[in-house]
Amino acid sequence: MPARDGNPLREIQGKPAVICTFLQGMSPRRPTLDQCRELGAALGQFHFALGDFRMRRPNDLSISAWPKLWEGRAAAADALSPGLASQVDGDMEFLKANWPKTLPGGAIHADLFPDNTFFLDGKLSGVIDFYFACSDFLAYDVAVCLNAWCFERRGEFNLTKGQALIAGYESVRPLSGEERAALPVLARGAAMRFFATRLADWAETPAGALVRPKDPLEYADKLGFHRSAKSVADYGG
Repeated sequence: MPARDGNPLREIQGKPAVICTFLQGMSPRRPTLDQCRELGAALGQFHFALGDFRMRRPNDLSISAWPKLWEGRAAAADALSPGLASQVDGDMEFLKANWPKTLPGGAIHADLFPDNTFFLDGKLSGVIDFYFACSDFLAYDVAVCLNAWCFERRGEFNLTKGQALIAGYESVRPLSGEERAALPVLARGAAMRFFATRLADWAETPAGALVRPKDPLEYADKLGFHRSAKSVADYGG
């Protein structure tokens, strides 16, 4: 909401701040096909609307950060699941060798999980938590959402949800051939990002802490799926 001078951006105690209207709705616990499609379309609209946005912010949790997060964590990984460290080492080498160099880029959300959305009467009513928003490949944002929205609780990838999410996105912004070809690598990288940060939190959180860290094994399992994915078709594209 803008102030009297028309400027919505203010400063409180030395930090930028805005006043926003209250968002109605609830976050989905188990996203439906329609919600995945709605989310994909909203992400496409977000990327399309910011096509001319010139402000840049590096992605501090992209591929260059993952080796640093992983360094010294092998024992912690194997404590969670014996043999996991060697698998992650292989993932790191694969991603380093295959990460795309040039794809369409711009402003991305980078953390668009179901609990950062609200739905009301079956429609997306709001998106929150832009803390990790940054500049990166647009298709990487799609890959984050495939990880966050399209796996079921037992760890299996739901192909029909992937189809719905990608179809929703492409109804607004069609993926290029290069983006489609890169999607398996981007999805594997997105899983690595959340595995690495969760493992670091898991290893560093002291016993008895009030905040319980999220389980890194959820994303270790997702990495296992991505290792077998060969093309965008494996994600519903």
